[in-house]
Amino acid sequence: MSPGRAPRRSVPPSRPLRAVVTDVDGTLTDARRRLHAPAIEAVRQLERQGVPVVLATGNVLPIALAVHRFLGLTGPIVAENGGLTYREEGPREVVERLADHAVAMRAYRTLVRSGLPVRRLFTDRWRESEVALEPNVPVARVARLLNGQPVHVESTGFAIHLIESGAGKRPALERVLAPAGLSIGECVVLGDGDNDVEMLRAAGFGVSFPSASRKARAAARYVTRTEYGDGFVEGLKASHILV
Repeated sequence: MSPGRAPRRSVPPSRPLRAVVTDVDGTLTDARRRLHAPAIEAVRQLERQGVPVVLATGNVLPIALAVHRFLGLTGPIVAENGGLTYREEGPREVVERLADHAVAMRAYRTLVRSGLPVRRLFTDRWRESEVALEPNVPVARVARLLNGQPVHVESTGFAIHLIESGAGKRPALERVLAPAGLSIGECVVLGDGDNDVEMLRAAGFGVSFPSASRKARAAARYVTRTEYGDGFVEGLKASHILV
């Protein structure tokens, strides 16, 4: 077991599990961020069983919505680390912005003025609530430079995210689950980054991976033996939600 890795705990959940919440990059994908075929079949099997699958990602809504539609999912979407949500209400598609993009942009301009060689991700042209930077600078230095601003700094391994304080995947998830009469405690949650920690802690059954951050592994009830999409399937089986 690697240092800091949480023990694998296959204790049955204390309450019925009714939905699955999953990150995308490094979770539904392989190491090269390609959608993993067994994971695709697993989410389709869940939907056939009547178990809604919710995407909770740091990626932008256009990408998350494409994954959602191509996989045939029925659950809502948490995008941009909780800054943006999407759900369907009958024929209506509802998008809510839960973080102020201007706050993140002011933080970004502070970093530029400091001389730190920050670079925004290509996908930032579609972001509406946060700023995502290439992980080419130390996240600790970014946090120090932005100390005192109302912005939260978090690394996912794929990017450094700047988002208004108080926003995040967990509060956004609570907001989109409520209309369906669901709580996080009734969900299997699968994630691998620091931005997944609060969701994993609140989950009915939290799953993380050997390649995940130390905090994510510690927050999960179950840490898989296998990685990426294979770990996704393993975690679902461990939770007993996948029949």
